[in-house]
Amino acid sequence: MDKKLYKMMDWARVEQIVYSEEDDPHSYLGAQPVKGGIMVSCFIPGADKCSLVTGKKEYKMDKMDDEGFFSVLLRSVTRSKISYRFKVTKDKATYLADDPYRFRSAFDVRTLKAFSEGICYDIYEHLGAHVRKTEGVEGVNFAVWAPNAMRVSVVGDFNNWDGRCHQMQRLGDSGIFEIFIPRVRPGENYKYELKLKGGMVILKADPYGYFAQLRPETASTVFDIDRYVWHDQEFVKNREEFNSKDKPFLVYEIHLGSFKKPDDGREFLNYRELADEIIPYVKKMGYTHIELMPVMEHPFDESWGYQVIGMYAPTSRYGTPEDFMAFMDRMHENGIGVILDWVPSHFPRDVQGLSNFDGTCLYEHQDPRRGSHPDWGTLCFNYGRPEVSNYLIANALFWIEKYHADGIRMDAVASMLYLDYGRRDGDWVRNIYGGNEDLEASEMLRHLNSVNKKMQTGALMIAEESTAWPKVTGDLDDDGLGFDYKWNMGWMNDFLGFIRLDPLYRSGHYGELTFSMIYAYSEKFILVFSHDEVVHGKASLLSKMPGERDRKFANLRLSLAYMFTHPGKKLLFMGQDIGEWDEWNEKRSVQWDLLQYDDHIRLNGFVGSLIELYKTTPALYELDNDVDGFEWINNISANETIIVFLRKDRDGNDLLVVCNFADIDRKDYKIGVPYSGKYKEIFSTDDARFGGRGHNNLRVKRSKVDECDGRVNSLRIDVPALSVSVFTCTFYEPEELKYYHAPAKPRRKRRKH
Repeated sequence: MDKKLYKMMDWARVEQIVYSEEDDPHSYLGAQPVKGGIMVSCFIPGADKCSLVTGKKEYKMDKMDDEGFFSVLLRSVTRSKISYRFKVTKDKATYLADDPYRFRSAFDVRTLKAFSEGICYDIYEHLGAHVRKTEGVEGVNFAVWAPNAMRVSVVGDFNNWDGRCHQMQRLGDSGIFEIFIPRVRPGENYKYELKLKGGMVILKADPYGYFAQLRPETASTVFDIDRYVWHDQEFVKNREEFNSKDKPFLVYEIHLGSFKKPDDGREFLNYRELADEIIPYVKKMGYTHIELMPVMEHPFDESWGYQVIGMYAPTSRYGTPEDFMAFMDRMHENGIGVILDWVPSHFPRDVQGLSNFDGTCLYEHQDPRRGSHPDWGTLCFNYGRPEVSNYLIANALFWIEKYHADGIRMDAVASMLYLDYGRRDGDWVRNIYGGNEDLEASEMLRHLNSVNKKMQTGALMIAEESTAWPKVTGDLDDDGLGFDYKWNMGWMNDFLGFIRLDPLYRSGHYGELTFSMIYAYSEKFILVFSHDEVVHGKASLLSKMPGERDRKFANLRLSLAYMFTHPGKKLLFMGQDIGEWDEWNEKRSVQWDLLQYDDHIRLNGFVGSLIELYKTTPALYELDNDVDGFEWINNISANETIIVFLRKDRDGNDLLVVCNFADIDRKDYKIGVPYSGKYKEIFSTDDARFGGRGHNNLRVKRSKVDECDGRVNSLRIDVPALSVSVFTCTFYEPEELKYYHAPAKPRRKRRKH
């Protein structure tokens, strides 16, 4: 043994490394300048021999500790930076290995500072596992945030899951640990092994991991997501225009695992196979967007993805990240926008996840009154910690940037905004002003929405928010949260409560039908019949409807037509447009076999025709968020349970909509109209081709000067039971005015926008 080398050894550091308690191994392992040359050390547990190879020279290394710690003093080398490899003999096998401790950190001071301040919006490019070539050597750069761990190592297939092998370097006071491991390749599984204060050792999946093993396995998997070649540049370029608020916006909500099951005994279809199944149907029906229930990795199928454990990884149930990119690409190539459900409100307690990540409440609040969700048994993010806020903000932007998402629908926003959400008195903590608002959560949401707008991604931010929190879609400059849309849960709850009633009793609940228009313009709304309304004993939409079979179909047609003519964008869950009888179950496919029966075929055709009417009629979407786009004709006929209103577009074109929620035909029914003219029925839910009785208004109806509903002009029409009838409105020509004794009325001027 080299005596000089022996005397130079820092035996306390050697012991710290051997016992895997070192958080700065790069300052001792690898090549370190010393007096008289360079000392090179390595720790290869279980190795019998080791030598250093540089160029054509080989230097035998002294075994300084029996566990596998080797060192050599290179007296003749004066350069501070040398290139070398180790020749290792272990278990009677000899191999060459690169030294992970000879590579510099991939982080710069600016990135570390930005992360600590919560403003590193591409932190996913730095933390996690990244396939890279460093100094000509291919491998993977690993980095994880675990500030309270005593030591962190990468363990995986490549080092026999031995935490002594690749101990990571703590980067100053950032809390980030990092190491570049040569020769690690995509497809290898890994975790982080953390030694906590007190000596306990735990294993954690990568919070920023791009891929994960299929459950019930829990490791992260190295994956290079930058290899995929996209073909949707034109769609992404025009995304802002495609998502414009004056365009049709009709969302088909999908749970990928149960859209369609394989016929070959497999549990799930692949993302690419799902694209083949979804695209033809969505295009045939005419939906503008699909919304995917969470595709982020989750351990439990029955959570439907809402208890996320891998925020940066598309679930491996349906394939690889590249498969999911191909899915998104195919959607865009076919003109279909994709909205992703995203869950920033809570996360599960599974030990391999974020829970108690570094031995402390790192991602969650330490105080259970803020950190624990009583209704769901999950944990709540600590939005006030900059690194946690950064984790979430960057994640939403990640799905837009890396997977080309056209919108992010945020789940359970109400549970984030209120400190007392789901909690009893005494089980929650007031904010600094004594209120129940979570100021940190609302600031995080504003921060994200602000960044998304500044980056001009064109992607929408949509809130599932069920309370009266003000200005959810309000401007950030006006103390709003800055969302593009909010789900209208009030309309959904009121309407479903109303429509489930026997028509005999609906007149007594008439106000529930009309109340939505009192607040319709307080936010920018999406009307939703989502998965939440057709599961857990709530019944499918068709089964909710009262009456015998034909009345159920009539009520469902009425409900969908009312939704499509009411101001607001639209969302419908899969299976409801074919009239499923059974409530949704994630373990089965959509009941496509129902489309062999006439009434289900007619219902599906009805929805397709309703979508075509919606998309080709600007009055039904152009002014959704403008009070000028809607006008009541009759909202006081509770006894008849009829409502009548106008929808308008920018060019002065009106649609007259007549809704009859009673199971009584109204013959020769008199309604007020906005002006003298001709009224042509262009759509009726009672059309025989949709399964109705065909009580349509086949001829053009002409108004007369006959006061009704506070209007000078009126007309008489047949209003079928349980129906919606839609009429176009056309002014009389000058030569017709005298014949029909109708006063001329000036046309509305075209509005400027």
